[in-house]
Amino acid sequence: MLRKHNIHLISDSSGETVSGVVRACLVQYEKESVTQHEWWLIRTERQMKETLLRIADAPGIVVFTLVDQKMKVQLEKGCKELGVPYISVLDPILNIMDNAFKSKGVHQIGRQHNLDADYFERIKAIQFAMDYDDGQRISMVGNADIVLVGVSRTSKTPTCMYLANRGFKVANIPLVPGQPSPSEAFLNPDTFFIGLVCDPKNLSDIRQNRLKLMNEDRHIDYADMQYVKEEVASSRKLFRQKGWPVIDVTRKSIEETAASIIQLYNSKKN
Repeated sequence: MLRKHNIHLISDSSGETVSGVVRACLVQYEKESVTQHEWWLIRTERQMKETLLRIADAPGIVVFTLVDQKMKVQLEKGCKELGVPYISVLDPILNIMDNAFKSKGVHQIGRQHNLDADYFERIKAIQFAMDYDDGQRISMVGNADIVLVGVSRTSKTPTCMYLANRGFKVANIPLVPGQPSPSEAFLNPDTFFIGLVCDPKNLSDIRQNRLKLMNEDRHIDYADMQYVKEEVASSRKLFRQKGWPVIDVTRKSIEETAASIIQLYNSKKN
């Protein structure tokens, strides 16, 4: 039987940092039932008092990122009075950096979300991924940092969008049976191509589920096991001929696939 727990996430900004940390930790506790309570943009004493009242209503672990020292003291004091465990997720890292750098950070709220040059480069990269999605502007993919190639349902588009959020200009090209591969797009030797493949059984299941969502109950080749096997084999053959690195996305998260791509891309650049 699943045990039930409360976790309170508190931030003086968007909550992106604390959410990411807690999400990464919770995947290790599949047998626990956890209710997350999110309290973002907490920047005044009044807001903190109200948040502590909500914690009292549903006691549980408190995980927070707060820059203002007075707010931290208020929260920690309240948690002690309520008898709930609490932790500031950035403090251990910042303390180590302060010691190593022999200086103190600026401690500015939301500094990681500044509208700086990197931010606008990410916006451009996202627009690029949208413009070059699914084989669009195929003759111009030489403008991309990375080009993903693969058959249908190998996570090309979501991986592109994830990489775009990291600032990479990424295009993707679908391989469609019965249609010649767009060889003109593969001519630029400086473009970094990566082939995406998936286990045929898993890919067939994914496509069948997609057909169900589309209310398509006819038997078509798209999800047929033998057809999918031939598709995947054909794509692998192309990738071998081109000498491209290949990533098997079977049961991999988008984040894991993207991390592998970034590692390969950086190795090529270096």
